[in-house]
Amino acid sequence: MKSALVTGANKGIGFEVAKILAQKGFLVYLGCRKLENGLSAVEKLKSLGLTNVEAIELDVTDQDSVHAASTTIGEKSEILDVLVNNAGIAGEIPQSAIHSTIDQFKTVYETNVFGVVRVTQTFIELLKKSAEPRIVNVSSAMGSLALAANKSSAAYDNKIAIYQSSKTALNMYTVQLAYELRDTAFKVNAVCPGWTKTDFTNQQGTSTVEEAGQRIAKYALIGHNGPTGEYFSEEYFPGSNCPW
Repeated sequence: MKSALVTGANKGIGFEVAKILAQKGFLVYLGCRKLENGLSAVEKLKSLGLTNVEAIELDVTDQDSVHAASTTIGEKSEILDVLVNNAGIAGEIPQSAIHSTIDQFKTVYETNVFGVVRVTQTFIELLKKSAEPRIVNVSSAMGSLALAANKSSAAYDNKIAIYQSSKTALNMYTVQLAYELRDTAFKVNAVCPGWTKTDFTNQQGTSTVEEAGQRIAKYALIGHNGPTGEYFSEEYFPGSNCPW
């Protein structure tokens, strides 16, 4: 049985991705900052008949927590096939390039950027043991430099300086990671789930959590001919790459 780790998986898009992968036959580890929330999520999945799920305490901002999660999973599964770096925060809104504080930037980057690097680097050895390792970094079309700079875009005036720049940094990390793994079986991609109705967006959006989950899971399940080092936003750019 293949295995997958989804961070931030106790609710919203992460929970949906975990559900989809479990339905596909994966042993899915739900990485959750608070274990009790993860255990509650697991019970919900088990009520749907999905028993191949397990909660793992994992705070992406804490190296000790990430290392402990890696040790726990390594004792259960010698191989990790899929890593979905889903955990993310928006930070306090509004956000200004001039007035937002360094501490506000650090808080968001600690989860959205450094957390992804921390988890990826810690789990990379387990992933290397997979015949078809996949890493999906959950990004956002709001991280696109091209779109943010496009004065004719309807979203041009919608600027969230900290969150957007954190996703831009995540996109570059994805490119660098895919490059370093280019001669291996790894597939590494950045994927925007779309503007999704979850707690993260105060239940606002144009996509359902089911649609968003499918968009993310798709790139966790791609075959050996699938893309790597690319950036997708299927709500806004179906059938093509999102502009960098």
